[in-house]
Amino acid sequence: MSAAAGAGAATPFVGTPVRDLPAGAVDIRRTTDGIAHIRAGDMRGAGFGMGLAQAQDTLCTLAEAFVTYEGRRSFFFGPDGTPRHVATFAQARNLDLDVFFRAFVDAEALAAYKMAQSPPLLAALEGFAEGYNRSLSEQRQQAGRRKVRSCLFEPWVRPITVNDLMRRLYAVGLAAGYAHFVPELAGAHPPSEAKAKVGRAAMPAWPVGERVGLGSNALAFGREATGGGSALLGNPHWYWGGPDRFYQAHITIPGQLDVAGVSLLGVPLIMIGFNADVAWSHTVSNASRFSFHALTLDPSDPLVYIVDGQPHRMEPRTVTVQVKGPRGKMDLVTRTLYRTRFGPVIDLGSQAPALGWTRATAVAMHDVNADNARIFQNYLDWNQARSLDELVAIQKKAMAIPWVNTLAIGRGDPRAWYSAIGAVPNVPDDLKADCRNAMGDAFAQIDPRTPFLDGSRSACDWRRAPGTPQAGIMPADLQPSLFRRDYVANMNDSHWLSQPLQPLEGYAGMLGGERQALSLRGRHGHAIARDLLSAHHTSLETFVPALKRAALTERDYAADQYKDAILRGACVHPVVSLASPEQQAKASPARPVPVGEACRILARWRNTGGPHDQGALLWAAFWDKLEALNPGLVYDQGFDAGAPLDTPAAPRSDDQRLAQALAATVAAFMADQRPLNEPLGQRLHVLTGGRRVALFGGCGAGYFTVACADDQAMGGRLGARSVANSYLQLVRFGPHGVEADTLLAHGLDENAVEGGQGSEPVVRYARKQWLSFPFSDAAIEQQLVQRRRVWMAGAAR
Repeated sequence: MSAAAGAGAATPFVGTPVRDLPAGAVDIRRTTDGIAHIRAGDMRGAGFGMGLAQAQDTLCTLAEAFVTYEGRRSFFFGPDGTPRHVATFAQARNLDLDVFFRAFVDAEALAAYKMAQSPPLLAALEGFAEGYNRSLSEQRQQAGRRKVRSCLFEPWVRPITVNDLMRRLYAVGLAAGYAHFVPELAGAHPPSEAKAKVGRAAMPAWPVGERVGLGSNALAFGREATGGGSALLGNPHWYWGGPDRFYQAHITIPGQLDVAGVSLLGVPLIMIGFNADVAWSHTVSNASRFSFHALTLDPSDPLVYIVDGQPHRMEPRTVTVQVKGPRGKMDLVTRTLYRTRFGPVIDLGSQAPALGWTRATAVAMHDVNADNARIFQNYLDWNQARSLDELVAIQKKAMAIPWVNTLAIGRGDPRAWYSAIGAVPNVPDDLKADCRNAMGDAFAQIDPRTPFLDGSRSACDWRRAPGTPQAGIMPADLQPSLFRRDYVANMNDSHWLSQPLQPLEGYAGMLGGERQALSLRGRHGHAIARDLLSAHHTSLETFVPALKRAALTERDYAADQYKDAILRGACVHPVVSLASPEQQAKASPARPVPVGEACRILARWRNTGGPHDQGALLWAAFWDKLEALNPGLVYDQGFDAGAPLDTPAAPRSDDQRLAQALAATVAAFMADQRPLNEPLGQRLHVLTGGRRVALFGGCGAGYFTVACADDQAMGGRLGARSVANSYLQLVRFGPHGVEADTLLAHGLDENAVEGGQGSEPVVRYARKQWLSFPFSDAAIEQQLVQRRRVWMAGAAR
């Protein structure tokens, strides 16, 4: 357990666990790696325990997040800075973030969101706020007696209310929509006004807001694969720091709820996890969760748009932000944003001038999750689900899952479940085709999947279907889902090949596409599943160890598939004449680069990304050059929808660009004075507990085990701004009920991957030492590190 886990602890409660809790009491038991097991008598108590535990381990991260969601970053940190951590909201300037959150999570939206929540969920939020505040108070009171959080006495660290948590929950839903476009929404102004400073330059890639490495692996196996029982591997590649990092916990309300797993910070429920009867995980979906609408404006007034020949005036919303100036003086900055019947006006001019706000046209955006207040009730119901069929029924009824796929298994059930069902705009292909427009055609060159509809016709609104819990969302029976008794998998490709033997076809294009090449990581995941099935396991006892090994494989799938052919073309000559584009344009002489040593290193390399592997870093840099080729690699056998797990295959060895790419890679190593045979662990590492720990895996190139450093300046070091393997769970239901092994790669403590305390789970991950999760009372007691009883306000002791 980290030192921080006990930072807010009063006198520990020691002794035999009490089965029946007194009213108002909450027991928090910390086990191996500091995991909090919270036992309470009701939802308020469960929320209290989560709030207290999260504040003990991540106070500064949470406190800064609450400032962000309230729209007060400019007041405390100035307008031009950016958040310390990356998150699902765009890495925008403080001022743009303040305008965004004040405009989109305003009092009206907050009140509507709150009204939609059930009493048990509201009680959990009230308890979380109370638990957070209790921990904050305790940490400040004990500051003179123990090490404190660096932010503890900063003016932006304050007690919170339920409204702070409501803003946090609402922000989760916007992650795949409005939150991708913070500067474009916060800076949208009519053409007659001076443009507000946009917080970033035009982005080089689409979709906006994506981060390299962000995604997940998930494989769910039925009884035919395991030989007995079912098993689920959940492996999100997620943020190692910031408000959207995962927090691992176990929540018990006797007779009502007993669930373990992870949640995002500031959330009082489990979002990926398991109970005694079901287990589920998520992968980031590539379905579109929003649409754009091309507005035809009144030539005399850019604030009036035309629908079916009738004028409609945009609704102005004025936002005022307090801004700290250079000498601490406070100023007020006011912006007016505009809404239409579709949603807010957005200025995409930084992506393409034709998509900006002009006197003739503008663009509105509609995010399906802006009106989806059902997300966390879905999770609360899943936390309490008692069968796989019940979990599926909850998902189909609520249609609330915001931007992820779901894979799940159930106790005593031989099936595995894949589902893309959730909140998705109801824009079938025929509607998208009927509502084509010139702006949409231009946009399709950037993103052909996201709908860009004609906003001048009401017939181009999202199609309404009877029986859905939200107007304009796609019915559940039009979204992909699948039961199998062998396996289902998703590695962030579309729904199409969740099971290669039963492709899911005929769905709307905006759901992700079909009959198209899988990512290398997707092919790798299916290769792992095929290998497990081909072993013909007869029980979970043999299947689970094999899946554990496969889950943390160091293999580079790109090298396995393509290295030999590529080296045959790249290594024809020991010296390559490297000509940069600038040299080619000026007809300047090429530079000779020796590549013989690089060829020998890569030939000897065993295609794995382990800490001691020589060649992994060289290949990764070489592969980056190959992926940047335009046009891309040429294959002897291109993608074949009839053989999607094995194609494209065999890159053409006679492509002269292969040698040029290798020479450019070697030249870059030489310029940086890096040895070509540098072991991967010399670069890929984390600082934790005051020491350097080497890691494994890679960023791209088909690695199943993902580890993406934030930027090159860190020299391969992973930290709180990185995206990588985060929470891993291997859950199975067999003759002994639910059993789970877990890893939390970044640890519980917010400083664990920044050299600070809480290193135990980080080192455990680096050493591939799965933790047998203590779910039963007896198992918790065996791993017990600390026990504490806490009393909520008003409790009679």
